[in-house]
Amino acid sequence: MKLRIAVLAGDGIGPEVIAEAVRALRTVAAFGGYDFSFTDHPVGGAAIRATGDPLPRATLDACLESDAVLLGAVGGPEFDALPPAQRPETGLLLLRQALGGFANLRPVVCHAAVAGCSPLRPEVVRGADIMFVRELLGGIYFGEPRGFEGAAAAFNTMRYSVAEIERVARVAFDQARRRRRKVTSVDKANVLETSRLWRQVVTRVGRGFPDVALEHAYVDSCAMHLVSRPASFDVVLAENLFGDILSDEAGVIAGSLGLLASATIGGEVDLYEPVHGSAPDIAGQGLANPLGAIASAALLLRHSAGLEEEARAIESAIEGVLAAGYRTADLAHGSGGRKVSTAEMGRAVELRLGDCLQRQHAYHAV
Repeated sequence: MKLRIAVLAGDGIGPEVIAEAVRALRTVAAFGGYDFSFTDHPVGGAAIRATGDPLPRATLDACLESDAVLLGAVGGPEFDALPPAQRPETGLLLLRQALGGFANLRPVVCHAAVAGCSPLRPEVVRGADIMFVRELLGGIYFGEPRGFEGAAAAFNTMRYSVAEIERVARVAFDQARRRRRKVTSVDKANVLETSRLWRQVVTRVGRGFPDVALEHAYVDSCAMHLVSRPASFDVVLAENLFGDILSDEAGVIAGSLGLLASATIGGEVDLYEPVHGSAPDIAGQGLANPLGAIASAALLLRHSAGLEEEARAIESAIEGVLAAGYRTADLAHGSGGRKVSTAEMGRAVELRLGDCLQRQHAYHAV
C-alpha cells in the first residue's frame, strides 16, 4: 500500500492538530508496513505570507498529484482587511473546486465519556450518531451572479441543477446503507424554488434505494430537532449553506467542535479536515483539541486508502482516550478527567492506537 498525502497545515492551530493526525497515520503505516509519504505545502494565511497567494500554484499542483489532502484550518483576523479574492478562505474554496469533491461527510458522535461537555442534557445526546452529507460545490456559496450594488445593496444567487442534487443524494443513500438505513433530507421547500427542486430530485433518487427510509424536513425544524432529539437522526442530507450551519450546530451534541472531522469526497482527490476553525487566539499554546484532525485521518484511511480496519482502530483509540479521562481544554469542563495538551492527547491516541492495531492483528492471526 502506497499513499501520497499532501499536508496543508494552514493557520492558527492547524499545524498543531495536523501534526497529531500525521502521528496517527505514521503509526498505522509503521504497524501495517504501508508506504505513506507526506509532503508539506502552504495554504491560506501561511501561503499569503510566503507568496502573497492563498493557494499557490505549487500547492495546488502538489494536491492534484497526491492520493489525498490533509488540511488544518485557514484564516485569521490579520487578513480580514484584504480584498475578498486574496483572503485565506478564498484559497480554501478554490482548492475545493479544483479537487472536485462535491460531498462533504461530517460524522457527529456523542462519546459517552464526554456527554457532560454538551450544553444539552446527557439523556438527550446519549446514543446520538449522525452522518451529515453536505453538498459542497453548489448553492449560494458559488452561485452567480453575486456582488455589490454600490454601497446600497449586495446580492448572492442560490442555484442548483438536477445533476448536482442527484450525485450528492446518491452519496447520502449509500452512506445510509452502511449505517441505520435512514436519510433525512433538509430543505426550505415552502419558500425556495431550489428547495422544491431539491425535494423532487431527492425523492426520485430515493426510489432507487427501497431499503433506505427517506424523510424530508424543513431546515428550521431540523435545527430544532437536532438539539431536542438528536438520536433520531441517521444520515442528514443538506445543500451547502444549510449543511454548513446544521453540522456546526451539531457540535453541541459532541460537546466540542474540536471533536468533529470531515471528508470531502467525489472528486479527483479527496480532502480531509477537522471542522473547527483556525482559532488564532489559542494557537501555539497547546490548548487545541487534535481529535477532530485525528478522526479526519481515520476518514482518510477509510475513503482514500480502503483501510477500514485501520480507520476503525483510530476511532477506537479516540474513544479509548476519552474513556480513560484525557481532556484538552475544550473538554475540561463537565466531564472530569485529566487535562492534557494538544501533543499529550496525540501521544495518548498513538499509544492506544498501537494497542488497537495489535489486537486486530492477534484476532486475524487466530
